[in-house]
Amino acid sequence: MKYSDLAYKNVAELNTLLKEKKTEQFTLKIKKKMMQLTNTSELSEVKKSIAQISTALSAAK
Repeated sequence: MKYSDLAYKNVAELNTLLKEKKTEQFTLKIKKKMMQLTNTSELSEVKKSIAQISTALSAAK
């Protein structure tokens, strides 16, 4: 997801999206610890998405 897509969302949508991404990050971390995660680059992608959403949230306030 690009930052330009996030800039047009309202605060409630950004908060729900942030919650979903943090849950996804948690499940990916658990899978990595249990050696079930094959594509480890997913973790960095989710982390980047969380940072972009957080930036958009602080810009919206």
